Amino acid sequence: MRTVINGAFVATVDAAGTEHASGHVVVQDGVIVAVGEGAAETREGDQVVNGSGCLVTPGLVNTHHHLYQWATRGFAQQATLFEWLVALYPVWAGIDERIVHATTSAGLAWMAKSGCTTAADHHYVFPPGGGDLMAVLVDGANRVGTRLHAVRGSMDRGKSHGGLPPDSIVESTEQALLATDKAITDYHDSAPGARVRVAVGPCSPFSASEELMREAAALARRHGVQMHTHLAETVDEEEHCVEQFGCTPLEYADKLGWLGPDVWLAHGIHFSDKEVRRLGATGTGIAHCPSSNARLGAGIARVRDLLDAGCPVGLGVDGVASNEAGGLGEELRQSLLVARLRNGPTALTTREALWLGTMGGARCLGRADEIGSLEVGKQADIAVWRVDGLGHAGIADPLAALVLGSLPPLELLLVGGDPVVRLGQLTTVDEQQLAEDLETACEVLAERAEAAG
Repeated sequence: MRTVINGAFVATVDAAGTEHASGHVVVQDGVIVAVGEGAAETREGDQVVNGSGCLVTPGLVNTHHHLYQWATRGFAQQATLFEWLVALYPVWAGIDERIVHATTSAGLAWMAKSGCTTAADHHYVFPPGGGDLMAVLVDGANRVGTRLHAVRGSMDRGKSHGGLPPDSIVESTEQALLATDKAITDYHDSAPGARVRVAVGPCSPFSASEELMREAAALARRHGVQMHTHLAETVDEEEHCVEQFGCTPLEYADKLGWLGPDVWLAHGIHFSDKEVRRLGATGTGIAHCPSSNARLGAGIARVRDLLDAGCPVGLGVDGVASNEAGGLGEELRQSLLVARLRNGPTALTTREALWLGTMGGARCLGRADEIGSLEVGKQADIAVWRVDGLGHAGIADPLAALVLGSLPPLELLLVGGDPVVRLGQLTTVDEQQLAEDLETACEVLAERAEAAG
């Protein structure tokens, strides 16, 4: 069966920024086979979508998340990053397969309802006895139907070795590397159109040793997979790195082999001019998380400068313990607003904000040839937004409606041509059941944290 979307405003986000005021997109066997102006001819048996009053964009790409944190929303509401971590690490020590399955399913489903078709989840907490958390992470993604970049995170620097996390939830360096290697072997799919890929992701310079950072990079490059870590999120982090390593976070990452087109860094707020140029020269990506950064008071990333330097920049929700809204679509607006707070009203356009949420993210994840734009031969990851309702009627530019206005309702969300959201409702999972499972998971985790003292 083919899916034919006719009569919509189509923003392709291709290299030329092509847009069609009344265009079409045709999908067959999970791949885009036609895009253009006017209506496409239909055949008997086609699923035809009337795009009148709609905007069609590529599905959004979330470059940084922590799905397990759906069980700890609303904690540490006035804390800095380090204070927030110290408060939450002991709570996260209680996660297990049941909790992670509930949070993964709920988190991915909620993101899908905000237009997200691909999500990178950075999971770095593996408590002893918690079970096979990578397996349930992958299962949750398969259940919802979105693409997953499972970043196998790791920490080997507990409090006793100068790190922030309790010793009870860190692994040994050897354990972390072996488990990361196993995750790649078990779940990474390098085939075009893969639904699940695995990346290597020691948590951060203040929770992963120099040995783990170096060896993880070597492991990733042996397997040919992407690399991801937190970097330059707060001033506290920079002071910590200067004190412990005698250099800034980016200088430390550079020394350890953590820059290049196979690397994307979470947050990337506090960079000097020289460091911005270095990031651009190496093609290192940045996962920009505007709502989370604002929630924690971490600062505003230099998105305009990073883009001008040639750096791939994508959008991230971050864990919803620091962004309780949890949707990716809203980050389009947030990214534009915070960029303009920093650099004025010309800092970021609506088209550039959409690029961050689509092609920018695809570049960070190493998938620019597969997803992120509406072009023939690419995967049919497509969002159809209704922009003729009360919240958006009268806005002549559909991209302004999407980015500057409230998030429009989703008429349809396709992942590889398969419907995941239709008329604003999930088609793959029972939303009420997800909410009930999430509520139970939150209660269980809170009880465990209270019992542990």
